Amino acid sequence: MLLGGEGVNITPELIMMRSDTNMISVIIPTLNEEKTIGPVVALARQSKGVGEVIVIDDKSTDRTVEVAKEAGANVITSTNIGKGSSMRGGLMLARNNIVVYLDGDIDNYVPDIIERLTNHIIKNEADFVKSTFEREAGRVTELVAKPLLNLLMPEALRFNQPLSGIIAGKKEFFQKVDFENDYGVDIGILLDMIKTGARIKEVNIGMLRNKMKQWRELGNMSRDVSRAILKRAHKHPAFSLDSLETINIIHYQMEMAIKESLAPLSRIRQAGRRFLRKIRTIIRD
Repeated sequence: MLLGGEGVNITPELIMMRSDTNMISVIIPTLNEEKTIGPVVALARQSKGVGEVIVIDDKSTDRTVEVAKEAGANVITSTNIGKGSSMRGGLMLARNNIVVYLDGDIDNYVPDIIERLTNHIIKNEADFVKSTFEREAGRVTELVAKPLLNLLMPEALRFNQPLSGIIAGKKEFFQKVDFENDYGVDIGILLDMIKTGARIKEVNIGMLRNKMKQWRELGNMSRDVSRAILKRAHKHPAFSLDSLETINIIHYQMEMAIKESLAPLSRIRQAGRRFLRKIRTIIRD
């Protein structure tokens, strides 16, 4: 076997030797994550094989930048707002051939997270690694991504969490993908990796906790994910006008599901307002 185009014969001894060298770049896009970024950077820096940790900050208004620097990261402030822009910028700065992307808002990564993500790449068994983790599937994944993928690009359905942004891969393959500059970036990378013919593995990284997105963010995320999938589906041989009509039905069903989920919250808010009005009336009287 050959290692990533370098023309080096793989042996167990070489794998062990290369695992001890600093051949991994860890990139962490951030936005207002001062409470979690320090431990994430520290974990990445102490992981075997990591030569650099790059934090690309999206103009945070809290102490994310200061905390990341104190933890030992190389911190760059992105000139363009958006996760995709930060991911692309980090890739341009990365010095190593193996690149890992971590989320900065996770407070319970397993200690060997970097090893799990890069092991198949170091052994030349994969060009790209997607993470799966123990958490209830996201609403956008179930309501938007999977129905669209099932219709348009079913080859991507073998991945449990296609929207996961905790990934690793060879730099040369990341350089072939189109980084969307919004919530569609993660699904876009996966679909582009499939198109390039990259060897893809999925690895379990345990149970994760992170910030739950607000309903307003979920609406934007649904739109961005749909756009990223459709952008690539138009070039897919299975795409047709019938597919487009089905997509419209899926979008309608998604909007109705979100409205139904929001209805109880709306009723609670209305009841709360009525209660406050009664309290004010009592106080005035």
